[in-house]
Amino acid sequence: MKLNVGAAARKKSVKHGGSALCDRALQKSAIGRRQTRSFATSLQAFSADGNSPNKTKDATIKQEDFTDDDSELSSLASSTAVDIEDFPIEISPSRKRKRESDTPATTLTSISTRTTTRSSPRKAGLKAEDGTVKKARRQPAQKLYNEAGEVEIHAPKNWEEMYDSMKEMRKRSLAPVDTMGCETLAEERVSPRDKRFQTLIALMLSSQTKDTTNAIAMRRLQSELPVPGLTLENILDVDPVRLNEMIYVVGFHNNKTRYIKATAVILRDSFAGDIPDTIEGLISLPGVGPKMAYLCLSAAWGRTEGIGVDVHVHRITNLWGWHKTKQPEETRAALEAWLPREKWHEINHLLVGFGQTICLPVGRRCGECTLSAKGLCPSAVAQKIRVTKKVKKEQVSGAHLQGLEMQTVKEELL
Repeated sequence: MKLNVGAAARKKSVKHGGSALCDRALQKSAIGRRQTRSFATSLQAFSADGNSPNKTKDATIKQEDFTDDDSELSSLASSTAVDIEDFPIEISPSRKRKRESDTPATTLTSISTRTTTRSSPRKAGLKAEDGTVKKARRQPAQKLYNEAGEVEIHAPKNWEEMYDSMKEMRKRSLAPVDTMGCETLAEERVSPRDKRFQTLIALMLSSQTKDTTNAIAMRRLQSELPVPGLTLENILDVDPVRLNEMIYVVGFHNNKTRYIKATAVILRDSFAGDIPDTIEGLISLPGVGPKMAYLCLSAAWGRTEGIGVDVHVHRITNLWGWHKTKQPEETRAALEAWLPREKWHEINHLLVGFGQTICLPVGRRCGECTLSAKGLCPSAVAQKIRVTKKVKKEQVSGAHLQGLEMQTVKEELL
């Protein structure tokens, strides 16, 4: 009987002591934060019966108290979001916490992994085939004055070696531009006039569009329009909505639909149903810029009067250090000042394919580039290996951990 009374007394004291401890903890945690009426009511309910408030009410309280902070953090996170794969693997310091007797412990075992990082050749030298370290420098074209006071443009040093090495690399692999470029999309069975028209349409569709996607749109126009296919007359007769459906895979297809319909009317009324044979005439067409005009004049009429500079030509020639330009038209003027005229037609095709296979816009494959191995490219990046560590966790049962603690206490007492 005494044993039962003592047990009941201990149980009662534990209950009241736990309730008082809970009250003090809640009062301490509530200091420094804004309390709404619903939040104060929830605290009173919690301290009265020891149970948590309704989940729905708790969710409402959290939303009311932290709406402003969460919105600011979410907007900040969305504005500075970065792909997780861009960050190296690191170990974040873990916060220590008190363990209860039934909480499993963990032991840490480190294992090494290998990750690669990219660095500039100005920070890490590139090793050539003979083992020597070379650091390529930018050697752009130079403007010099001759004895007569006239300006002469001298080509960049080693440009011929770089150009020939790039041509050799282009022979090793096939690029999308080799089989699906604008010059190859016109049908051979049609008349010369219709072939020139198809070349112009292919160039107008190619803006901000990959060669593979452009080829799909061209094949739809050639196969789904009435016989004989993609001609000026069929473009004039086709409904704009239907035309937009056939080319919807290309970028900015709505604008290109309007440009193509307007161009067809101009060709019929001003150029006798054929495409212009001058740069000025081609540029006067809606949606046609200098790059398209020079490429179209070279591919359709067989006359090369300038260099067609697209994003690949502009980007790669700047990476090589041949010049420092900001716009494609500046790049065209800089190249035409010193590049031999016989290379004006082929340079666009070569550099586009080179930019599609090796010198990619994102993730350049400098390890496969001959220019990087020879130390000719000043923008080549070297790869180095960095060893990082991951943490492997092994769980240990709580009973085993409690036994170890009890054994340690006994040994200390002895």
